[in-house]
Amino acid sequence: MKPQNHTTCCSSEDSISNHIHVDGDGHNHVQSSGPSLFRLFLPAIISFALLLLGLAFDNGWLPHPPFFGGWVRFIGYAAAYVPVGGPVILEMLQAFRKKEIFSEFTLMVIATLGAFFIGEYPEGVAVMLFYTVGENLQGMAVRRAKGNIKALLDQRPDEVTLIEQGSPRTIKAKQARIGQTLQLKPGEKLALDGELVSDRAAFNTAALTGESKPDTKIMGDTVLAGMINLNTVAQVRITAAYNDSKLSKIIALVQDATSQKAPTELFIRKFAKVYTPIVVLLALLITALPALFVADYMFTDWLYRALVFLVISCPCALVISIPLGYFGGIGAASRHGILFKGSNFLDTLATIQQVVMDKTGTLTKGVFTVQDIFISEEFDRDEVLAWTNALERNSTHPVATAIHDYAGPVDEALRLEEIEEIAGYGLRAMLDGKELLVGNFKLLDRFGVKYDVSIGNTAQTLVAVGYSGQFAGYLTIADEIKPDATKAIRELKALGVTPTMLSGDRTTVVREVADSLNISQAYGDLLPEDKAEKIKEMKASNCRIAFVGDGVNDAPVVALSDVGIAMGGLGSDATIETADVVIQDDMPSKIPVAIRIGRATRRIVWQNITMAFVVKAVVLILGAGGLANMWEAVFADVGVALIAIGNAIRIQRMHF
Repeated sequence: MKPQNHTTCCSSEDSISNHIHVDGDGHNHVQSSGPSLFRLFLPAIISFALLLLGLAFDNGWLPHPPFFGGWVRFIGYAAAYVPVGGPVILEMLQAFRKKEIFSEFTLMVIATLGAFFIGEYPEGVAVMLFYTVGENLQGMAVRRAKGNIKALLDQRPDEVTLIEQGSPRTIKAKQARIGQTLQLKPGEKLALDGELVSDRAAFNTAALTGESKPDTKIMGDTVLAGMINLNTVAQVRITAAYNDSKLSKIIALVQDATSQKAPTELFIRKFAKVYTPIVVLLALLITALPALFVADYMFTDWLYRALVFLVISCPCALVISIPLGYFGGIGAASRHGILFKGSNFLDTLATIQQVVMDKTGTLTKGVFTVQDIFISEEFDRDEVLAWTNALERNSTHPVATAIHDYAGPVDEALRLEEIEEIAGYGLRAMLDGKELLVGNFKLLDRFGVKYDVSIGNTAQTLVAVGYSGQFAGYLTIADEIKPDATKAIRELKALGVTPTMLSGDRTTVVREVADSLNISQAYGDLLPEDKAEKIKEMKASNCRIAFVGDGVNDAPVVALSDVGIAMGGLGSDATIETADVVIQDDMPSKIPVAIRIGRATRRIVWQNITMAFVVKAVVLILGAGGLANMWEAVFADVGVALIAIGNAIRIQRMHF
């Protein structure tokens, strides 16, 4: 008989995660499209019917037939046992072939066949029956949890409408190719990443960011799979294949996140491998040792106690509910547009004491505008602006975009040579054989350029320009604080987390932003290596730190922090690759949300651990003392496992 979708609990390290993932050999314990309910529970239904018939004969509920005794009675209960016990025996033998002797299947087979050996046929069948029903219910819970998360993230249409030579044609989404143009009607969801061809369109980005606030795009803007067109018919040119879309990568990231195990989960996995053989040894001692000390020792009585002990001992509640709890936390975070790259980061974020944030792009919008220009008398304003614009196009910093937007098209006649970016300072190049510098005033200091400008009290970002060893002037650049930044700082403090700001911008600018957000610890004029030193100082006091930035330029700081959080993963594959946690919509208020999800997940996991250990410890002691029978054992195993799983999936319905 083919195994009916049993779930492995403690047969190996890999098997524990099989409730959510597929084994390397292709055996899927819990498939997202598992068998129908009737097929799933048919063996249990047959077993239950035969068990009821046997109990009815045994207890006089039906007239006791003369033939129902001895071997006939044994065969009758054996027939009830086979539909549910057969698959478990097969799973045990498969585990043996993998050299996994002490699995949950082994415990159940020993316990139930032992019950048959001492003549307790109904209890042997009942234990295996309830175990099977419990395992199937657990499998359904895991499938539903995984299915809910996948459905939450991936609701892309199966078909798309192509525009070819002005006429629409419907094809399968997976058949669409890069370069083809899609037509998207109001209310339709985009199936592939692309570039907006229409003049303007508004999109709901909730599938990617967790926020349903409309996002208006204009011609040439990137639009991503999962976005919903809101008002007008829009046309989109495909830029990525179906399986290469941002949403596909996000789904893969979420589903693969459970491969990065939290310390609690790793401990339980190791514990189960040691715990199970110890329990088997204890069961043997419970059976044999009393013969040396008990005057009226009866082998069958003590064997029964040992069998109860084995049923109770299965660590199923722990090794299923704990991974499921972390998976639920990852799913809850995804619903809010927060991507965790592993359950270990959920655990770490729950214990964070200090959140260190970059200023630009994290607490401020990072959308700069040129406010004013000061040019030295020796230089021409338009010429200096053209030089600055030409050199800044080699930078991806938002300041460069602001200068380009202000100055317009780059003068292609300008020939810049030996261009180099100096981290934390700015850009340097040679123009007509003379040195051109564009960056902060520390850049001018570094190259010995003298300037007679008082910049100490200016609460704006300044871009200095030097040419041929002379000070050419500077531009003032303004940034705007994000609308939810104040809320983020307030909620972090309410969680007992200290917010700190580090920035390469001038100290006066940093201090003004920090004061407006009520951040007491803020440091400016920092080079990348200075930021790393600050993080080292904080960690020296045994403080657990999360760093929030762009995830790429601050790589040394991210590496030093306990958790690296990147803002703006919606548009950057590099950010998703670099960071431990990605906030897709650039909203700093999602930082405290991520911490609350981490703490809730950790709390639920420890609730399950405590409940499972307490219940099992009590019933194990009662079982060893002969005060608990197989029915209490079934509750301590299957019942506790189901309660723990119900508690674990609860996190998916919480509000954060």
